[in-house]
Amino acid sequence: MKRLISAAFSLLLLCSAAWAQRPAMNTADAAYVKENYTKYEYQIPMRDGKKLFTSVYVPKDQSKKYPFMMDRTCYSVAPYGEDKYKSSLGPSSLFLHDGYIFVYQDVRGRWMSEGIYEEMTPEKEIHKTKNDVDEGTDTYDTIDWLLKHIPNNNGKVGVWGISYPGFYTTTSLLSRHPALVAASPQAPIADLYRDDAFHNGAFMLVANFGFYPYFTNRQDDKPTQRFGGNLVYGTEDGYEFFMKMGSVKNTNDKYYKDTIRLWNEMLDHPNYDQHWKDRNVLTHLHDIKTAVLVTGGWYDAEDLYGAVNTYKTLVKNNPSTPIYFTMGPWVHGGWSRGPGDHLGDVDFGSQTGPYYREKIEFAFFSHYLKGTDTNIPKVSTFQTGVNQWKTFNTWPPKEAEDKNLYFLPGGKLSFDAPTANGTADEFISDPNKPVPFINGIDNDMKREYMTGDQRFAESRLDVLTYQTEVLDHDVTLAGNIWANLKVSTTGTDADWIVKVIDVYPDSAKDNQFSTTTHMSHYEQMVRSEAMRGKFRNSFEKPEPFVPGQVSPVNFELQDILHTFKKGHRIMVQVQSTWFPLVDRNPQVFEDIMKAKDTDFQKATNKVYTSGDNPSFLKVRILQ
Repeated sequence: MKRLISAAFSLLLLCSAAWAQRPAMNTADAAYVKENYTKYEYQIPMRDGKKLFTSVYVPKDQSKKYPFMMDRTCYSVAPYGEDKYKSSLGPSSLFLHDGYIFVYQDVRGRWMSEGIYEEMTPEKEIHKTKNDVDEGTDTYDTIDWLLKHIPNNNGKVGVWGISYPGFYTTTSLLSRHPALVAASPQAPIADLYRDDAFHNGAFMLVANFGFYPYFTNRQDDKPTQRFGGNLVYGTEDGYEFFMKMGSVKNTNDKYYKDTIRLWNEMLDHPNYDQHWKDRNVLTHLHDIKTAVLVTGGWYDAEDLYGAVNTYKTLVKNNPSTPIYFTMGPWVHGGWSRGPGDHLGDVDFGSQTGPYYREKIEFAFFSHYLKGTDTNIPKVSTFQTGVNQWKTFNTWPPKEAEDKNLYFLPGGKLSFDAPTANGTADEFISDPNKPVPFINGIDNDMKREYMTGDQRFAESRLDVLTYQTEVLDHDVTLAGNIWANLKVSTTGTDADWIVKVIDVYPDSAKDNQFSTTTHMSHYEQMVRSEAMRGKFRNSFEKPEPFVPGQVSPVNFELQDILHTFKKGHRIMVQVQSTWFPLVDRNPQVFEDIMKAKDTDFQKATNKVYTSGDNPSFLKVRILQ
C-alpha cells in the first residue's frame, strides 16, 4: 500500500498505490482521451445521504453501447474539472482504445467525497437500515446510479484497482450487485494488520512512516482538493535517520506531534485486537457470483499476503464462481506498466508486464464485459529461477509435496534431519546496532531488497547462515513456506527474521541489469519474513520468553514459485534485526510502541539445530 516516490512529482505520487495505478505518460494516449471521450463530474448520492465525487469518461462515439470500467480510490480521481482530463484511462491503453465508460470515484471521506474516512472500512454482514453503510453498499449505490443516469451503457460493470483500490475492488464484490460481472483486485489489502502494518506482529516502520503525512490531507467530513504534507528527512540515509529518531513513540514527540489520527490508531493497537479484526475483509468473501481475477507480484513488499489470501479465500468459499489468479515477478503494481523484465540485478528473461496486460487482464475483462472469446488459465504464475510462465488449475499446485529443510550444525542445510542432540548456534543481537535490510543508502523501502544480494549480511556476526551442498538437480518450491524454529533468548522478547536465498554458482554470468554487481556467487533473496517473538502463540495475547528456555517459533514466509537450479545452493539466513524495514525490538517484553530509548538492550539469541530440538523450513517441492 505504502511507498514514497520522488519529490520531483506532485505530492499525489508519493503514495505507492497512486504510483502503481498511474499509467506511464503517453502523449498519444493523452491526445486520444480528449479526442474520443467526454468527461463529466457527479456527486452521486448514497443511501445515507452522503455524496461521493465521481468522474465519468464517456466515449463520444454513441453508435453502440459500452460497459463500465470503474476504479474506486482513496488516492484522488484528479485532475478535477470537466475540462481537465487524465492522460490515459483504464488499467492499460488497450482498454482506452477498445472503448469503455470509465468511472473514477473518491471513496467516502477522501478528497472531494463527503463523509468521515475510516482506514480499510470495516464491512458489515447485515445492513438493516440506510445508515448501515460500508464500501459494499457504496459500490452498490454507485452502480445503481450509473446504470440509470449514464446513457448508452450495456448493463455490465467491471471494477479494478491496485493496492488500496484493490481493497475497494474486493469490497465491490460484497455489493453483490447483479450488474457487476467482473472484478480484478490487484495487490489488494486483505488484512490491514498483516498486509501493511505488522508482519507477524513486527511493525513495518519505513513503509508506514512517510506514508501518513502525505495521506492525511483531511481528517473531517469536508471535501477538499488539498494535498497532505511532505515529511523532510534531511538525509538520504534512512538507517541513520531512524536510528537518530529512536523509539517509535518518538515519531509523535519529534515529528507528527500527535496530529495524525490514522498513525495513532496503529500505535494504539500493536496486538491483533478487534480494531484489526474489523479490518480483515477475508471473513466476508462468501456468496460471490462475480468473476474475479486476483493479481499479485512475487516481490510485492506491501501486499503479497493480500493477493495470495484473497485468491485462496475466494476459491474456498465460492467453488462455483470463476476465480482466476495471476502472480508474476513484480513489485507492488509492477504489472500495470513497464516491461517487468527485471528487479534490481535479477533478469527475468522476458517482458512479463505487456504479456499480463494483453493476454490476461485485457482478455479477462473483454470476455466478461464484451463477450469475446477467452481461454485464460485459472492460475497463471511466473516461475522465477527458470523464468517461465506456468499454468495450474489451482494454487498451490496439488502435486507439490511437503518436505522439511533442516538447519544442521556447522551452517549446513539439508532435507535430512539432524541426529545429534543439544546442538545450537548463537549470536548477540544488539538493537542499537541493527542489521540493515539493504546494502546501501536509501530513506525509502527500496523495493529491490526483495531480490537483493545478501552477501553483506552473511558476513555479519549477528546473522546465522545455513546452506545446502551444491544442488545436483533442480529444486522447485511451489506454495507457502513455514519457518519452524526452536529458539531461546536471554531477553524476554526477540524478533526472528528468516530469509530464503538462492546462491548462484561461481560460473554465473553478469547480465544487462547487473551493472554494479557481479552475479558470480550472488545471493538472491527469494522470500523473507519477520516474526515478533512475543506473538509466537497468539497475535491477540503476547507472551514473554522465559530467558534461556527453548521455545518453538513458527510462522509463514508466504508463497513462492522458484526453482533453485542445478549447480546453485539453497541458503537460509536467520537474524533478529532488519532495520529500518522493521522497527527495533528492545528485547524486553513490553508495548514496543511506548518503549523508551533506554529500553533497548543486547541479548544472546540461539537457534537449535539438534535432533531433540530441530529447526527447519516446511516447504512444498514441485517435481
